[in-house]
Amino acid sequence: MLTRDFVEDSLYNPSYGYFSKQVVIFTPGEPFEFNNMRDEVEFHKLLGQRYTEFEDKLDEKTPNETRQLWHTPTELFRPYYGEAIARYLVANYKLSQYPYHDLTIYEMGAGNGTLMLNILDYIRDAEPSVYERTKFKIIEISSNLAKLQAIQLLRGADSRGHSSKVEIINKSIFEWDQIVPSPCYFLAMEVFDNFAHDAIRYDPMTEEPLQGTVLIDSRGDFYEFYVPQIDPVASRFLRVRHAATGGRYRHPLSQSRILRKVKSSLPFTPNLSDPEYIPTRLMQFFDILGKYFPSHRLLTSDFHDLPDTIRGVHQGYFDILFPTDFGVMELMYQAITGKLTRVLSHEEFLRRWADVEETETENGENPMLNWYKNASVLTTV
Repeated sequence: MLTRDFVEDSLYNPSYGYFSKQVVIFTPGEPFEFNNMRDEVEFHKLLGQRYTEFEDKLDEKTPNETRQLWHTPTELFRPYYGEAIARYLVANYKLSQYPYHDLTIYEMGAGNGTLMLNILDYIRDAEPSVYERTKFKIIEISSNLAKLQAIQLLRGADSRGHSSKVEIINKSIFEWDQIVPSPCYFLAMEVFDNFAHDAIRYDPMTEEPLQGTVLIDSRGDFYEFYVPQIDPVASRFLRVRHAATGGRYRHPLSQSRILRKVKSSLPFTPNLSDPEYIPTRLMQFFDILGKYFPSHRLLTSDFHDLPDTIRGVHQGYFDILFPTDFGVMELMYQAITGKLTRVLSHEEFLRRWADVEETETENGENPMLNWYKNASVLTTV
């Protein structure tokens, strides 16, 4: 199978995929009281304690189960992170759509459902007239997470009153086939890194690309090899990227041809370049937005850098993450959808929209601003 199909199968296969069977999103319990902490060191300490308590409870339920925990800014800085996104949504809604359209929000990959609840809580309490016209729709590929989101919603139904506002759609965004002509906001928070990528390596002399494939033999062993036939999806990505960027992007063959020729003559030199992982699924996501959500505005946050990564983990047991080159993907998004965008650092976005005083420690440090330095935010303008 193609590398992107192997990645997608490992993450989403109903029988053994990570998001179908293994995913556990850490939730710290009660929100942290940052104003009562001395500094970020104390936050680290408290977070470690909450992690241990969370894992101990899981071990009581499933003592012999292998799991990988991961956290999100939504969970660590709740409700303040979600409130920042809510302020952004309401402000832009009032400028461009109110009172002619409802505030319709789509969230793809909603995790525990925490962001949904924090956004709706804020709009209900701070903007009741907007809340009356708010609709929240979750598009969730994982059946387990869709059930968890429904439970979260029902637990707070009496006190929060959001049940009538929310629809949970348990399907892949890539199966979407209905046109949504009215204006809407599309949230995609920390989901680009999970989109399947294709692996491309280049012949150093001819510069021709070869596409990665994965072979699984009868014993369950995996083998990776590259073929010169590029499938239509990967081929289109290479064409669109080249056109959108004018050929200006980081390329595995960045050295001059003369230098590559000299290096290729050395013993034990690889006959292909290092692999380049291209986000073909992300391109297809932009296609979906452009075709089926023509009046959308996108708000997305993801990692532009992933240090300390490891390779070669058991299929289906761990998450698979790829960094996003926001400079390139912003141009591709613009080319595919025809929309204008802005890219901000995680900190810049939060300074603009969050109540940052609520996450400041006694010595003036701010974990919500200082964490996730390796993340960027892209918005449609």
